[in-house]
Amino acid sequence: MTATLVDSNVLIDSLDPRSPWRPWADTALVDALDRGILFVNQIIYAEVSVAFATVEHCDEVLGTRWVERIPIPWPASFLAGKAFVEYRRRGGLKQSPLPDFFIGAHAAVEGLRLLTRDPARYRTYFPSVELIAPE
Repeated sequence: MTATLVDSNVLIDSLDPRSPWRPWADTALVDALDRGILFVNQIIYAEVSVAFATVEHCDEVLGTRWVERIPIPWPASFLAGKAFVEYRRRGGLKQSPLPDFFIGAHAAVEGLRLLTRDPARYRTYFPSVELIAPE
C-alpha cells in the first residue's frame, strides 16, 4: 500500500467544474486512491478551504472517506526552511509561496508520494520525493 500527499492544486482542480485540469485531477486521484491512502496536511487543507463558506462544508466535501489528515512533523518544518533558503539563494522571489516548501518537505520526511499539478519546485528542492504529475 502506498501513501500519497495530495497537493491543494489537484483538489482545487477536481472540485472546480470549469478547471481545464479537472479530468486529469480526477483520474490521478482515483489512481492514487486505488494504490493506497491519500493524505492532506494543515497547509493543503487551508489552501483548499478558501473555496468554502464554512468548515463544515469543507469537511463534508473533503470527507474522511477518501482523504485522511496527517500533521506536518517538526523535522519537515526544519527542512522546509532550509529548502526555502536555498530557493532564495538561487534567486527565488521572497513572495514565493512558502507553503509549497512545507508540502514538499512533509512528503520528503514522511516518505510520501506527492500528487501535484506543479512539479518543478518539488523536483528541484525535494528530489527524493516521488511525484505524480502531468507529463
